[in-house]
Amino acid sequence: MLLVRVYAMKTAEVTLYTRRDCPLCDTAKSAIRAAVQLHRLPVVLYECDVDLDPELHERFTNDVPVIYVDGVEAFRHRVDAAEFASYIRNCGGTGMSSPKLADDKCIPCRGGVPPLEAAARDALLAELGNGWRVIDGHHLEKEFPFPDFAQALAFTNRIGTIAEEQGHHPDILLRWGSARVQIWTHKIDGLTRSDFVLAAKIENAA
Repeated sequence: MLLVRVYAMKTAEVTLYTRRDCPLCDTAKSAIRAAVQLHRLPVVLYECDVDLDPELHERFTNDVPVIYVDGVEAFRHRVDAAEFASYIRNCGGTGMSSPKLADDKCIPCRGGVPPLEAAARDALLAELGNGWRVIDGHHLEKEFPFPDFAQALAFTNRIGTIAEEQGHHPDILLRWGSARVQIWTHKIDGLTRSDFVLAAKIENAA
């Protein structure tokens, strides 16, 4: 009998102490949101403007942003998405990293969620690599060359099988000697993590 141990990551309560017109605060907030989107972190985020609370203003003055996780100060002034994700994972006690894109599964999007922000797109694109491009922040694209039509068609059919398995379907332009693939989430007219997952699976099938 094979025994599998399943690790559950607890939801982290994150409090971001900020001020208005604070570029460092905006950068920290974007990094946290990118990390949550990119790694699907179980996080509840609260933002507190210290200027609206005399006690907080006296406590922090201009020394923001400050980020607390579960009541403990975790970061001050600067944090990037990778640092934040690593901290949350360690707090959750999993000791595990996110699955590789090609090993993950596409999650159906029913709308109501925002497209990935630039920081999250850039991180996922760097992980995907292999000549894929993000076009106008809207969709992924890559053209695959082949020596003849038959091989381009066979590749297109492999993509079709993957798309049906994942419930996520790309646009494909099939021509003699090439197949151009475009991927985005139509429900939100933009990119989600599942688009990069599908691209990685297609890359492995090339």
